Amino acid sequence: MDELSDVTISRRNLLITGALTATAATLPVTANAQTSTPSRIATTPAPVTAGVSLRINGAPHALNVDTRTTLLDALRENLHLTGTKKGCDHGQCGACTVIVDGRRINSCLTLAVMHDGAEVTTIEGLGTQEKLHPMQAAFIKHDGYQCGYCTPGQICSAVSVLREIKAGIPSLVTDDLATAPQVTEAEIRERMSGNICRCGAYSNIVDAINEVAKGAA
Repeated sequence: MDELSDVTISRRNLLITGALTATAATLPVTANAQTSTPSRIATTPAPVTAGVSLRINGAPHALNVDTRTTLLDALRENLHLTGTKKGCDHGQCGACTVIVDGRRINSCLTLAVMHDGAEVTTIEGLGTQEKLHPMQAAFIKHDGYQCGYCTPGQICSAVSVLREIKAGIPSLVTDDLATAPQVTEAEIRERMSGNICRCGAYSNIVDAINEVAKGAA
């Protein structure tokens, strides 16, 4: 008992010892060819790249990207099309929405190499300053934005919403699946629910989409 009482370990030394032990256990052990003694070297494998061809806003682009590159990062970092925004980067806010082969997608959730040969439309391809897309003009008219960060994704999504309704694709709030859905506030709000506006301009966004749907913009 007296011998045990002579051994004292401070909390600080205990934590340091535990941390060093855990770190050492995670390092790979390799043999040194000259000394035949173990050495610990952490190595990172080289990235794997692949070629991908995309037609973006009507123009062809050939890229060589890391296979882990998202479509969002390819657009922003490789092609400098920064209109498409990176918000949550988890597919939860809709700021990165683009139109791929006629359908809207969250570009942060898909890899660029998965869309070889695809037709991609970003906010830059919908209209120009000289000739705005009707949806862009309606958003301006109805003040469908405040900070504007989510607006590119909102507009790309809104354009696709009207195409979906026109094509007869039902939503969760469509009452009768046997008849074509109509442009109603409930349909618009449900279909746009994946696009978050932290400024809260939702009512103005609905007004803008309604006006385009009626052909008044």
